[in-house]
Amino acid sequence: MAAPKKGRGPSGGQGRPGRALALILIAMVALTGGLFLSGHTTPRLGIDLAGGTSITLEAQNQPGKPNAINKTNMDTAVGIIERRVNGLGVSEAEVQTQGSKNIIVNIPKGTNSKQAQEQVGTTAQLYFRPVLTVQASGPAEPTPSGSATPSGSATPKPGESAEGADKPKGEEATGSEATPSASATTQGRAVTGALTKDDPTPGASDKPKPSDSPEASPSADPATAKLQEEFAKLDCTDPKQRSEAGQNAKPTDSIVACGSNVPGSYEKYVLGPAEVSGSDVDDAKGAIEQQTGEWIVSMEFTSAGAKKFQTITSRLSQQQPPMNQFAIVLDGEVVSAPSVRTALSKNAQISGSFDQQSAEDLGNILSYGALPLTFEEVSVTTVTAALGSEQLKGGLIAGAIGLALVVIYLVVYYRGLAFIALLSLLVSGVLTYTIMALLGPAIGFALNLPAVCGAIVAIGITADSFIVYFERVRDEIREGRTLRPAIERAWPRARRTILVSDFVSFLAAAVLFIVTVGKVQGFAFTLGLTTLLDVVVVFLFTKPLMTLMGRTKFFSKGGPWSGLDPKRLGAQPPLRRSRRVNAPTEPKEA
Repeated sequence: MAAPKKGRGPSGGQGRPGRALALILIAMVALTGGLFLSGHTTPRLGIDLAGGTSITLEAQNQPGKPNAINKTNMDTAVGIIERRVNGLGVSEAEVQTQGSKNIIVNIPKGTNSKQAQEQVGTTAQLYFRPVLTVQASGPAEPTPSGSATPSGSATPKPGESAEGADKPKGEEATGSEATPSASATTQGRAVTGALTKDDPTPGASDKPKPSDSPEASPSADPATAKLQEEFAKLDCTDPKQRSEAGQNAKPTDSIVACGSNVPGSYEKYVLGPAEVSGSDVDDAKGAIEQQTGEWIVSMEFTSAGAKKFQTITSRLSQQQPPMNQFAIVLDGEVVSAPSVRTALSKNAQISGSFDQQSAEDLGNILSYGALPLTFEEVSVTTVTAALGSEQLKGGLIAGAIGLALVVIYLVVYYRGLAFIALLSLLVSGVLTYTIMALLGPAIGFALNLPAVCGAIVAIGITADSFIVYFERVRDEIREGRTLRPAIERAWPRARRTILVSDFVSFLAAAVLFIVTVGKVQGFAFTLGLTTLLDVVVVFLFTKPLMTLMGRTKFFSKGGPWSGLDPKRLGAQPPLRRSRRVNAPTEPKEA
């Protein structure tokens, strides 16, 4: 008896189709179970479906830097803005460039859009500046006592001792003409931290040297007459003056600025030249102090930033209020002005009357405040949930119509085979839905309107794979073969066609995902995902199910409603080989 020839066995589980069906059933049960265990039973929706806020930022040319707007700086700004938004817990936010100068920030519903807008729109450079003078803001002119002079209380008046001048004025006074104490101005916030080996040890050696005195320090130089005039006229309760204060100033300039450490009240400052920039901050975050249980902001500087911070804190820690404060200035506004208690280096803590929100906001600003460009908020568009629900409803209706047309076509043309196709479509739909729902919390995938369109297009792609296989089987029957051999002989040719077709679709989706940005990527991602699932369903469900159905009487007999009727398909009789018997040749006549 001759041994059987070696070769590849029939794919799809000809002998054991139940194994493939059991495998895909287990996968469906596992995904569905994970869906309910995670608590995310519906896909996460994008802004255009669930509602949200879209912010458009336009990059601005900086003085002396006409070529600052370039791809490198724009990409850096996108990364920083994205981290700043995600620092608010908005993992599904979209931040991408549009053209050469614009950045689009999409924030979905369910986020504090006002808070996110404030942090996204606040995109100027972050600086640490020493405080020279601080005063409660109002339209009042400076008092004759000089409490509003830029040099602050460190400059003695005629007839007044230096000791009396060093004592901060207005600690017990009220009103806009008084100079608040450091605690009143900063809500009692102070900078502290454990001393490292690089930190100077407080003691007698830390007494101010002549070069460290306010008169000799660059940050304590008397302000110019122009600066005094600006400070006297500044009214931080006026939104226009508040937004314009400190704008377009160089880091080496002394400036006037506004701040609001207490809700509903404003302070105006005279600030010295910037000594530390936001790029010198390596990390900052809000945290709870273990000993006191209060919220604080912990900061960690880079190696270069630590040296700068040590220099400024060494000097400020030996000054009297308010000149022992440094202001954290972002976009020309003082976001915090803590006082310095000790000289610090790499690590520091800002403590005071923080709650969780204010501590996390300040930590987020410190971490991601330094941008390579300045931006102007061009537009803010809000998509309501009602409009999003209408778009989602329209997309679902379009999908239902497309699915209904496919079902009608399959039933009319393929009859009994339509049962296999519909079950395959159902399995593909379950896998697609559960995976997209799980990808929401896993990678922040949000289903937007183009993604819904991609899912609708995928219905046709999936149905096309079934049609290719069914037509191959019917071709085998037309050649006179019975159903079971036809199913197995048709599979290798159909398999090659399906794989080539799905590869082209997946390649197109991958290229589209790479070269596009924003919502178009949602279409490409969904199209690529459903194309991969099409291969899985055809190999592990459609082919094994077809093998099992071929063993039933309904399909094997080829009835008119099976879709495999040989007569309706115009089948030819089986080809039979016959041997030719050569007739004996007659001898040629001589």
